[in-house]
Amino acid sequence: MWTQFAVFLHYAVALAVSVRVLLRPRLEPTVRLSWILVIELVPLVGIIAYVLFGEIRMRGAEVETMASVRSRLSGLWQPSPEAVRQPPKFAAPVIAANRATTGFGAVAGNRATLLAEDDSAIDDLVAAIDGAREHVHMLFYIWLDDPSGRAVARAAMRAAERGVKVRAVIDAFGSRAFGRSQSWAAMKAAGCECVEALPMGLPVVGALFQRMDLRNHRKIVVIDHVLGFTGSRNCSDKAFAVKPRFAPWIDVFLRLEGPVVRQMQAVFLQDWMSYTGEDLGDMLRMVPPVMAPGDIGQVVATGPDDRQGSLSDCMATMIYAARERLVITTPYYVPDSSLDSAIRTAARRGVDVTVILPERNDSLVVQATSEGFYYGLVSAGVKLMLFRGGLLHAKIITADGQMAMIGSANMDRRSFQLNYEMNMLLVGADVTATLDQRQQSYVDRAHPVALDEIRRWSLWRRLRNNLLALATPIL
Repeated sequence: MWTQFAVFLHYAVALAVSVRVLLRPRLEPTVRLSWILVIELVPLVGIIAYVLFGEIRMRGAEVETMASVRSRLSGLWQPSPEAVRQPPKFAAPVIAANRATTGFGAVAGNRATLLAEDDSAIDDLVAAIDGAREHVHMLFYIWLDDPSGRAVARAAMRAAERGVKVRAVIDAFGSRAFGRSQSWAAMKAAGCECVEALPMGLPVVGALFQRMDLRNHRKIVVIDHVLGFTGSRNCSDKAFAVKPRFAPWIDVFLRLEGPVVRQMQAVFLQDWMSYTGEDLGDMLRMVPPVMAPGDIGQVVATGPDDRQGSLSDCMATMIYAARERLVITTPYYVPDSSLDSAIRTAARRGVDVTVILPERNDSLVVQATSEGFYYGLVSAGVKLMLFRGGLLHAKIITADGQMAMIGSANMDRRSFQLNYEMNMLLVGADVTATLDQRQQSYVDRAHPVALDEIRRWSLWRRLRNNLLALATPIL
């Protein structure tokens, strides 16, 4: 009798949860179907998985605070007249899509410098911090207590000791070891204001009110209103000591000057003010000088609390805008169907499309899921290259030698829906050429994937990859 009751109860709960899935707004049909299959076909585990990971739950008070901060700042970072320039026709749809998603318009007069791939990029960051006179704002998903991480920490302490206001944010999960380190404690003791974003709290209790895997994945440094750094690089050595088997970590890191730095400042302040309650909105009244003639820049910042669209929409619009050449670098390729379709469609309509992925990924599940997309990409005419020189962690899209997007977001649903991310669109031939050269260096260290190679995969490998690819909507 008790067995029958347990079975009845399970199916009743499964039915109720399935109805919940069907009633949720803004959910793609493929996502609904995937969750219903998991709930119905995997007893109990499917229900628990949906409760923990099926919905983007956030505490109402935190969502209200973030919305209030955005409202406070929204009228303060409007571009100065000299930073407004009519964008080229090919870039206009991409800029419009970005603005619809994140609210920032495009600003002209920026200068972007691509830093070295090795640890000298951190030396450049340290030198900039040592030159700070007013403030240093830093946000990193991962900050390691390794030589590079400690060098940045010491520079921050030197700045604080000479009267510079240093504000540092780390993600409570990604930088959990650094948050317990002597370096973090020393930064606080030296006068740096240090905050951990999205603290984990009690896992079981906290999961009832907020998803525990919502993370701040951004990489932002702003110095004295006028100088910024961003890209895919975390505050760590290229050797990435926490995952040495996959090293070196190959990243892209840009130094930026011009009005777009003000948009980076706005993103940092949105986070800082939401986490601390400190009102620093008036800092946005400082307008960085225009770098004539400079490039057009536009920040694209997204997060789970404000879903007006996603970075997937922005990337897809940029891909559809390409007419001749498209080069994409990403470490994690688990896209939604619209983005994957945009890439394959670009190749079929005659665009020269190259996609560069790491040959070996630090996540076996992600690597297997990515491989489930290989046949579709290659059969569509995409040149698929697998990088062999470590874990390729850079996130770059370049189109037609004129337009580029870089930043923290991967091509996966975690970046599109769960993480706080910041990408940047840059329109200009010189900066795009520089990023194309960097991507060519990746191609030179990669090998192409042919259809014959994919067809030779074992039955087990193909079954595993395609099965996981079916689960893409909920990964």
